Amino acid sequence: MMANVRTILAANIKKQRKILGFSQEKLAEKTGLSWKMINSVEGRRTWISDKTLENLAKALEVEAYQLLLPATGDEGAPQSPFDTLQELKKVKRNFDMLFDEAFLSG
Repeated sequence: MMANVRTILAANIKKQRKILGFSQEKLAEKTGLSWKMINSVEGRRTWISDKTLENLAKALEVEAYQLLLPATGDEGAPQSPFDTLQELKKVKRNFDMLFDEAFLSG
């Protein structure tokens, strides 16, 4: 059974927010929304406009359409392009941080 679009959006926002290490308050600050709005969207209680979707995507460092892609359901199933991109970004951030610590700190 396929999840509805509100559930998909909520899960993707929450997942990407956590990947970036943002609290709901931090994401709200980056988007100009209230943390209550972020909480309401993640809780599937509120739908958003296309403009808000674009603002969220920009703050979350993804394309707006990626927030609407369903995640893969089964463990071991191929990752969606969204999930693959997020994993690559996470690896790059970790590499950049380690590189900076190793070579720029002294």
